Amino acid sequence: MSTQADRIIVRRLGSVDYESCWRAMRDFTDARTSETPDELWLLQHAPVFTLGCKHRGDRTDDLNGVPMVSSDRGGGVTYHGPGQVVTYLLADLARLNLGIKALVHTLEQTVIELLGGFGIQGERRSGAPGVYVDRKKIAALGLRVRRGCSYHGLALNVDMDLTPFSWIDPCGFKGMEVTQLAEFGVQTPADEVAETLSGHLLDRLGYNATAVPVRERPARNPSGTGIYGQ
Repeated sequence: MSTQADRIIVRRLGSVDYESCWRAMRDFTDARTSETPDELWLLQHAPVFTLGCKHRGDRTDDLNGVPMVSSDRGGGVTYHGPGQVVTYLLADLARLNLGIKALVHTLEQTVIELLGGFGIQGERRSGAPGVYVDRKKIAALGLRVRRGCSYHGLALNVDMDLTPFSWIDPCGFKGMEVTQLAEFGVQTPADEVAETLSGHLLDRLGYNATAVPVRERPARNPSGTGIYGQ
C-alpha cells in the first residue's frame, strides 16, 4: 500500500517569477518532514539571469535590462526565459536512496531519453554537468541539498530567444555555445515537452504509479547543506 511519503505531487505552475519560486522551494524544503511527499514543479520563467554559488558576491541588478538574481544552487551563471522547460525536483534523497551524483545522472539521463525520442543524440561532458548536442548545451543542471533534500533542478531549451546566452559564459564556461530543440526541427510546444520530460523522470524515480497532479501554486512558507551545479 502506498503511503503519503511514497507519493509525489506534480505541480504545473505556468510562468513563475524566479526569485519568489526559489524562496518557495527553500521554504518548502525547510518545513518538510519525513512524511512530506516529494514534489515536481514544471514551469517557465520570465527572462532572468541566475547566479549560482560559484558567483556568490558577484551580483549586479541586471544585464542589458534582464534582471540578475543570486541563488543558492550550485554552478555558475545561466539564463532562463519563455520557451524553456524548467523542472524543479524537491525530493527526499535518503528516502529515494539516491546520492547527489546519482541524482545528477538521473536528471541527465532523463533529458537524453527525451532527446532520443526526437531522434536527437544527447550526451554528457566530463566536468560539465548538463546535456549537450554536438558539444552545444541544450540542458543545464543546478541543484542544492538541504537537510538531505534536493531542490532546484534542470532547464531544457525548447524554443526560446537564445541571444541572452551570448552575453554570459553559460555555467561558467567561456565560449560555451547553446542550442535548443527548435534548431533540430522539433515543433512540439514547451508544455508538451514538459509533460514528456516529467514522465521520463517519474519513471526513473519509480513514481509514476503514485504521481498526484496538482495545478495550484505552492504556498510560501536545518541543516547540513550540499550543492551541485551547472
